[in-house]
This record gives sequence, C-alpha cells and structure tokens, in this order.
Amino acid sequence: MRAHGEEVQREKAWLEKAPPTRAQVLAAVTRCGAGCTLGDIVAAWWHFPHPFLWLGSAFTSELGFDFALAWGFGVVFQFLTIAPMRGLQLWPGKLAAIKADTISIVAFEAGLFGWMTLSHYALFSPPLEANRAAFWFMMQVGTMIGFVTSYPANVWLLRRGLKERMPAEPDAALQFGPPRPE
Repeated sequence: MRAHGEEVQREKAWLEKAPPTRAQVLAAVTRCGAGCTLGDIVAAWWHFPHPFLWLGSAFTSELGFDFALAWGFGVVFQFLTIAPMRGLQLWPGKLAAIKADTISIVAFEAGLFGWMTLSHYALFSPPLEANRAAFWFMMQVGTMIGFVTSYPANVWLLRRGLKERMPAEPDAALQFGPPRPE
C-alpha cells in the first residue's frame, strides 16, 4: 500500500512539473463552461417571464443574473472536483473552488456576454427573447466564444496550480503501473 502511495506521489510531482496538456486545459475549460452554460440557461428561462430592472435595463439585469448563477454553478462543479482531489473539507474546499474558478468564469462570461451584447444591440431589432430559437442559437455561438476566451485563463490557472489537472490520459487515474520515466 505504501509503495502505491509513493507511486501516486511521484506521478503527481511529474504532472505538476510538466506544462498542462491541451487535454487538461480542455477538461478545465469544459468544467467551467458546464457551470456557466447551466447558469445561463436557468437565468434566461427564469428572467424571461419574470423580468426585472438593474441599472435601468432588463438586459443588464439578465446578464447580472446570468453571471450570478453561472458563477454559483461553476464554483459548485469546481468544488466537486477540487475537494476530493485535494482531500479538502467543506470550507477549505469552497475557498479553493472559488479561487480556482472565478477567473475562468469571468473570462468565459466575458466572451459570452460580449457576443450576446452585440446580438442584443446590433444584430437584431427588436432584440431576441428567450422564447425564440434564434436567441438560443446566438447563446450557443456565445458559449463557443466563451470557451475560447476562457482557454488562456485556464492555462494560467493550471500552470499556477490553482486548478486541479485531470490526468493526461483518459484512463490514467485507473492505471497502477510504474511511474513515468523522468
């Protein structure tokens, strides 16, 4: 058992020294994007029949609500990853998740919100509502843009060790063979 623990520690040390792979960055971006997308969908559907004004506009209130829910879901998803991988309890795990995902979520939402703002004010007159298929198509395009804008943030977070790296190979977590050569 102790030999296996030492192998795991050597593998972890090797992973921490190596730059993040594209697969690791994509896994980090996808985890962030999942929370953001879920928050954006829930907020859009909730805000459509219950609009409210923030900063004098229903659109800015929708973006604010979108961000709050996206951040909330994103942090929960990050917590579910980071706490077990680091062996953290509830409050240290929450703080680590907030630290790990806030920058990523801001970068993702900046790309999405930039696109949705362009769509709202420049591409469609009158602006699209959540009950239209075109709105959801524009949201999908914005989500892809958010994916691209959060990629560099996730590279930085992984390099700094603020986000947990997923194994480089899909089944690496299940392998118990000898450590990689250095």
